[in-house]
Amino acid sequence: MILNQVFDAINIGIVILDREMKVKKWNRWMEINSGIDADRILDSSIYDFFPDLGTPKFTRSCKSVFSFGNFCFFSQKLHKHLFKFKSSGYLDADFEFMQQNCAMGPLRDEKNEIQYLFIYVQDVTEVAVYEQKLIEMNMKDGLTGIYNRRYMESKLKEEFNRNKRYGGKFSLIMFDIDHFKAVNDNYGHQCGDFILKSVCSRVNSIIRNVDIFARYGGEEFCCMLPETPLDGAVLVAERFRAAIEKQDNKYDDLNVKVTISLGVSHIKEDVSSPEMLLKKADDALYKAKNEGRNRVEISE
Repeated sequence: MILNQVFDAINIGIVILDREMKVKKWNRWMEINSGIDADRILDSSIYDFFPDLGTPKFTRSCKSVFSFGNFCFFSQKLHKHLFKFKSSGYLDADFEFMQQNCAMGPLRDEKNEIQYLFIYVQDVTEVAVYEQKLIEMNMKDGLTGIYNRRYMESKLKEEFNRNKRYGGKFSLIMFDIDHFKAVNDNYGHQCGDFILKSVCSRVNSIIRNVDIFARYGGEEFCCMLPETPLDGAVLVAERFRAAIEKQDNKYDDLNVKVTISLGVSHIKEDVSSPEMLLKKADDALYKAKNEGRNRVEISE
């Protein structure tokens, strides 16, 4: 009776199963998070309520506990969760289900024989959300939400080496916002920040999932296009240019129109490094700016 009160008071899930995988204890935490009352699940097979548990990993772990008295652990980093409980209270998280650290182990009787196994379930969603945010802070630009320069340079090196080893097509677009300083000077830096976010949002709506779009610095951006030849990248760049030229950027009572200039490069025999590929795109960008802006130029 006293132990039952303790089990129901602690802030982790406690489940006890017999050798037939029937539930013998289902504490208050499990009731709250599963929506299943103990009266409903007790003496029923755990698989009747949670068929997703019937994996080879879980089955082997249970057999290991009953046969050898082993302890088994299910880490959130490897397994995400054991029980599919809806994640709640973390509206900005990407986790559909509660992230859990779980463990199981033997329960012995007075003859030291294993009759039951226990499972404890710990909600670590808050920790996982925090870790996710730290990772994103290291990868994402704080203002625009797209990838930052550090991540872009790392992925560029990775994609370049992969392409050189296995072949294929790979192109790069660099662009910046024309006369962006004038936007800041005429309308203020808050308006400038709004324009940066607006441009990024529009470009993000055009690119594929496999493309990598990053802020290179200030008002300059880079987009990596895996498995894309030069002519295809030029078409994408032109789509960027046309979309930004047509876009209305409503800031307070103003409609601040902007354009972009773009340079395109691609991997070919004389491009020997990621830095050279980047420089060729950058050179083409500056050619576009020198030729009148709001245009696409190709690297030589």
